[in-house]
Amino acid sequence: MTILEFGPVGALLVISIALAFIIANISRVMGPHKPTYRKLVPYESGMKPIGPATRRLPVKFYLVAVLFIIFDIEVIFFLPWAVTMRDLGVYGLAVMGVFTLILVVGFIYEWKKGGLEWE
Repeated sequence: MTILEFGPVGALLVISIALAFIIANISRVMGPHKPTYRKLVPYESGMKPIGPATRRLPVKFYLVAVLFIIFDIEVIFFLPWAVTMRDLGVYGLAVMGVFTLILVVGFIYEWKKGGLEWE
């Protein structure tokens, strides 16, 4: 493989980073920004806030967020498998079946442990 084969990937990377930077700066420069005291005050359903605006959240929210990230990343592995499914044949199907089984067992375990409960 030569470096020229990775040219389109590099171009896509450069264009996407530049576009994200440009969009973020255009919205900052052209968007309305007139902070006042009333706009900077924390808002809680039209009522005066009780306590500080930056209070500690229970660990349960953190666990749900981590679980989402883990399962989301694992689901990403389905795309390359789906693209090359015909080339992999029965072996690829078996390996993805084992992967899916492990994913489902992990999900059921987390469900039974109460990691997905909102209280």
